[in-house]
Amino acid sequence: MVGGLALWFVAVFLLGAVGAFVRPPGTLPFPILLGATAPLVVFLAAYRVWPAFRAYVLSSDLPLAAAMQAWRAGGLGFLALYVHGVLPGAFAWPAGLGDMAIGVTAPWVALALVRRPGFATRRVFVAWNLFGILDLVVAVGTGGLHSALAAAGEVTTGPMAVLPLVLIPAYLVPLFIMLHLAALFQARRQVSTEHIGGMA
Repeated sequence: MVGGLALWFVAVFLLGAVGAFVRPPGTLPFPILLGATAPLVVFLAAYRVWPAFRAYVLSSDLPLAAAMQAWRAGGLGFLALYVHGVLPGAFAWPAGLGDMAIGVTAPWVALALVRRPGFATRRVFVAWNLFGILDLVVAVGTGGLHSALAAAGEVTTGPMAVLPLVLIPAYLVPLFIMLHLAALFQARRQVSTEHIGGMA
């Protein structure tokens, strides 16, 4: 698993280095959209048809997966780039604030999971993960839409298509969504187990 993540990172880095994700302003950033969605399709397909992978996902460290979302507090960087005229506010504000909300609360969610493993079945945990996914989907969608509709001379999301920022939509976004999905899959399994146990 770690090896696969490393190869994926290297592939994105090399593609970013040769400008494979760059598209002219006013066009749909298809390469970035593909980079953000293709890994998720592979993840979901593997989870569905590969029992060993599904078992790995369902046995992964849930508190650690939640704690890793704390890196998203770095969403403050989007706002800094907006202030310096690098990114448009229509993208930077929702992407930055959403990421910061998840990143700041991630340690508390992880702590709750350590103290009470049953917290994974609570609605607040499920809602936190769903909001985390929604934030990332909105960020990618807003960035893509702004790029497609940008007029000449406007500040665009173009910098997100070049290194080092391209690592965010093409690597970190799908990775964070995978962590959220793994958490939701585990939560669903725990609910099912408790339900079966309650009927026994």
